Amino acid sequence: MYLSGRQVGFFNENMKRSYMQDLNIKQLILAITSIAEEKNLPEETVMDVVQQAIAAAWRRDNGDREQDVRAELNTVKGTAKVFVMYQVVEEVENPATELTEADAQEIKKGAKVGDVVEEMHEASAFGRVAAQTAKQVVLQKLREAEREVVMEEFADKIGTVLVGTVQRVDPRVVRVEIGKTTGILPLSEQIPGEYYSIGSRIKVYLKDAERDARGPQLILTRANEAFVEYLFRQEVPEMETGAVEIKEIAREAGKRTKLAVASNVPGVDPVGTFVGGHGTRVNAVMNEIGEQEKIDIITYAEDTKTFISNALSPAEIAKIEIEENADPKRAKVFVSEDQQSIAIGRGGQNVRLASKLTGYELDITPLVVAAAPKAEKKPRKNIEDELFSAIEETSTEQ
Repeated sequence: MYLSGRQVGFFNENMKRSYMQDLNIKQLILAITSIAEEKNLPEETVMDVVQQAIAAAWRRDNGDREQDVRAELNTVKGTAKVFVMYQVVEEVENPATELTEADAQEIKKGAKVGDVVEEMHEASAFGRVAAQTAKQVVLQKLREAEREVVMEEFADKIGTVLVGTVQRVDPRVVRVEIGKTTGILPLSEQIPGEYYSIGSRIKVYLKDAERDARGPQLILTRANEAFVEYLFRQEVPEMETGAVEIKEIAREAGKRTKLAVASNVPGVDPVGTFVGGHGTRVNAVMNEIGEQEKIDIITYAEDTKTFISNALSPAEIAKIEIEENADPKRAKVFVSEDQQSIAIGRGGQNVRLASKLTGYELDITPLVVAAAPKAEKKPRKNIEDELFSAIEETSTEQ
């Protein structure tokens, strides 16, 4: 971030034209007003920054770096004064910050050991080095002030969805302009396969706001579970009333999302509520995250086995065995051979998301059906023997 020529003109023109030069208070006041307007900062904040710069410049030209110096800018009278603070002591160890009682009384009558006195100086001219010092102080302090304003503005927006404009697209990060600041959308927080064009408006979830040397940094995402949850909250008004809620959510951005939903009102179908009439609600969310990402909405259940079975939908589950006392939690899921591939999903996606959703490591096991016992074959009689037996039976009867 750099100040415009108009904003720092009074430093360049009034402080650096010659080795020693007058300080134009009126120009200074005009600069304060323009900086406050352009940077959206309170005039009091900019005034304080400039006063710190004057104090630093005076200390550079006239004092010691250890001195405690403050400046006061009188915008009405058009004057700048500098005050150097000293501690009154019995014996001076550091002349930059301490005075004896006798010396202190020359500044302030009645001063005694333990008091703090201020020695006043008029600030009217600075050398070139001091002017450069003042400029650096202004730049640094304005950055800090601007960071604080941005942090305060966005601190209560963390965890919400914002609308921004794509400003720049780099290989590993997309820069999104939000208001008067810029947020970053790292590669890990982007939806795989999604295309971002400069100037386009997109919705982003504000994940965090961080401070670093370059200023306030807004960390944005479109790939986390909270983004999808927030989008559903905008589409499903029953969530605000508490009639329905999202209990758990698992997501692989750009591929598939699973939601476990529940109803808190008897007779309300939670899945149907989230899907909406003719799928309008779920389709609205898919339009935002991309239709290539499928959304499974299943019913949450307090019973672990039922919940696991629902989470593995659309597979049909034959039996579930929970491994007690396992860490991490595990369950063995038995399915018929024709359902095994459905339960696992392409690339293991279905079982992976179901595992995230339920909190259990799921082991998909094919159910082996025992073969039915074969009936005993009676020894087959020779056809000649059967014929002789029939003749013998007939002879006996006669």
